Amino acid sequence: MVMKRPKADVVVIGLGWSGSLMCEELTRAGLNVVAIDRGPWTDTSTHTPPAVDADELRWASRKELLRKPRDLTTTFRNTVDQIAAPQRDFGVYELGGGVGGAGFHWAGMAWRFSSWDFQVRSKTIERYGLKRAEDGEMQLQDWGITYDELEPFYDRWERIAGISGKAGNLKGEIQSEGNPFEGPRQRDYPTPPLKTLRMMELFNKGAKDLGLHPFTIPVANISQAYVNPLGVSMGPCTYCGFCLYYGCGNYSKSSPQACIFPTLMRRDNFSVITEACVTRINKSSDGKTATGVTYIDAKGNEVEQPADIICSTAFIVDNVRLLLTSGIGQPYDPRTQEGVVGRNFSFQTVSGADMWFEDDQINPFIGAGGLGSQIDDYNGDNFDHSELDFIGGAGILTLSRDGQPIAKTNNIPPGSPRWGSGFKKAYSKYYQNYGTLFNQGCSMPVKGGYMDLDPNYRDKFGVPLIRLTYDYATSDRNMAKFTMDRSVELAKAMGAAQVSPFNFAAKSFSTAVVASDHVIGGAVMGADPKTSAVNTYLQSWDCHNVFVVGASAFPNNAGYNPTGTVGALAIRTAQAIHQTYVKNPGALVEG
Repeated sequence: MVMKRPKADVVVIGLGWSGSLMCEELTRAGLNVVAIDRGPWTDTSTHTPPAVDADELRWASRKELLRKPRDLTTTFRNTVDQIAAPQRDFGVYELGGGVGGAGFHWAGMAWRFSSWDFQVRSKTIERYGLKRAEDGEMQLQDWGITYDELEPFYDRWERIAGISGKAGNLKGEIQSEGNPFEGPRQRDYPTPPLKTLRMMELFNKGAKDLGLHPFTIPVANISQAYVNPLGVSMGPCTYCGFCLYYGCGNYSKSSPQACIFPTLMRRDNFSVITEACVTRINKSSDGKTATGVTYIDAKGNEVEQPADIICSTAFIVDNVRLLLTSGIGQPYDPRTQEGVVGRNFSFQTVSGADMWFEDDQINPFIGAGGLGSQIDDYNGDNFDHSELDFIGGAGILTLSRDGQPIAKTNNIPPGSPRWGSGFKKAYSKYYQNYGTLFNQGCSMPVKGGYMDLDPNYRDKFGVPLIRLTYDYATSDRNMAKFTMDRSVELAKAMGAAQVSPFNFAAKSFSTAVVASDHVIGGAVMGADPKTSAVNTYLQSWDCHNVFVVGASAFPNNAGYNPTGTVGALAIRTAQAIHQTYVKNPGALVEG
């Protein structure tokens, strides 16, 4: 027997950054909101207080804050003529294990995408011609919105999260110390940038000697005491370095727990159901709207949650699977390039160089999750591609967060002994003097890169697993090689005695190889219902009261972390719902 709960105005599936931002907007507008999250309740004070936060074995090695692979198994293949096999380890899927999602354990890089990233197809045609955009392999499409349209929502996200940084383009005027290639912003970051540490000093000098433009990365590791627009207080970062895979016992790293929950949980029109897995979105008899969702609770009961509006704000795999299992939108067919659900999966194209210095004392034990320096001279379309065999690029960065003693045992020069006194000697020296240049590259969608339901495997609830079919675009492979060579040049300019380049895109893509965890696409946004699952307000073209929010909406990936853009899109969607949709339910964009 299916249990049925009282009807809500809105049901939100997943309470990570997207879900919590939307819940805050919608409840503040007076709507009754029920959030459903697969994980247990997680908060800073009980799970990662200062006494237990800096435990590398527990959090970084065993990854206890992450959602277990058995709860998000996907199958994978590179091409359609292969049989997909299930993934049995974390790999590229590093989701949060509880409410707050990956926003609880993330490193904290807080980027805006560039103006070019939102209009890759049209800008490529404009500058290089149609042939570069339609190379027979890539499947480029614009987002349907521009950077300028999203800018106010980036600003709102940055205020809630208290992002620390320095503007590079303030109302069209280029500022010193910031990123000169960024899109124009209306005001500076809410808190100043973090301190410049030794590895960043080496990077900044080497980059400037090469005529490049280094700047401090904007991050959610807060540089000073801050009270956000919701009235939530945060403390200044202490540079402990335990951020990625960790909580923040100091309340210095922005997360849903630190920035939103203290306000949200006090609202009578908000409630959350934890340890519950949504298995489908229920449609009305005519199939044109949804009536709510069905989920399995912690005791194994099947429960229906009716709602007027459904917001799927889960991880991209879950968003796509819910659309496919609920029959919302036409599944993508790679043979014909028809259909919209599952298309344009993209990753992050990563290369770079490891570096070892002989006569320095870098002291990596002082740092923060996203603290580092970057150059965007080779990112996006900031450089001329006319004579190159690719489009796009990568942000080339160095980080000051690599002080974890267990992980650092792998960061000794090639050829060093892996055991005994020789290993100890190398480790004791190069623990202090290792650094890396990480090229976080864009990823262009390919016609053969997509997600669908696996015909052979199901989860414990009987729901088909998502099957991912993907390999890097040739353009991305060429870009990774180009930026790898640039990182070698930069490493030498920094004075590194030993340089070891790496290129993850030199081999076939694998979900088991953790080059990054920034997977995107599958329910992409756009202005054309023939090539997008959702419109520019992330509203389903097929069911107007279903909104699908998160990185699943990205038609392509940029050379940046996705979180800031996810946050901005979530706020924009929530405002459209309570300001426009609630007053006149229906399509917000004509298809």
